[in-house]
Amino acid sequence: MAVRAVRGAVQVDADERSLVLGATTELVTALFEANALTPEDVISMVFTATPDLTSEFPALAARELGLADTPLLCASEIAKAGAMPRVVRILAHVETMRSKQEVRHVYLGGAAALRTDIAQ
Repeated sequence: MAVRAVRGAVQVDADERSLVLGATTELVTALFEANALTPEDVISMVFTATPDLTSEFPALAARELGLADTPLLCASEIAKAGAMPRVVRILAHVETMRSKQEVRHVYLGGAAALRTDIAQ
C-alpha cells in the first residue's frame, strides 16, 4: 500500500451554502469513484476555496459523506487577479495500491479548464 496525493477541483455556480456543499459532495464522490477509494483509505484532505466562496466550509460535505474521523482542513486560495472564480479544490492524501501514474485526478464543470491535460 502506498501513500498518494489525489487532486480535484469544481467550479460552484454561486456562493450559496447548498451549492457549495452540493458541488463539493459531487467532487469528493467523483474522486472516490475514479480511484476506487473508501473513507478508510483517506489519510487527510485539504480543501481550498477561492476568496469569493464564504457561505460554507467545503469540508462539511466530506464530513457528511462519512469522513468524520478523517483530518480535514479548509483554507482560502490566493486572491489572484484573473483567476477562475468560485472554485473548490481538494488535495487528498490516500492509501492505495495504484501507482502514481494510475491515480486519477478529477476536475469537474468549469474547473476542467484548469487542467485540460487531465480533466475527467
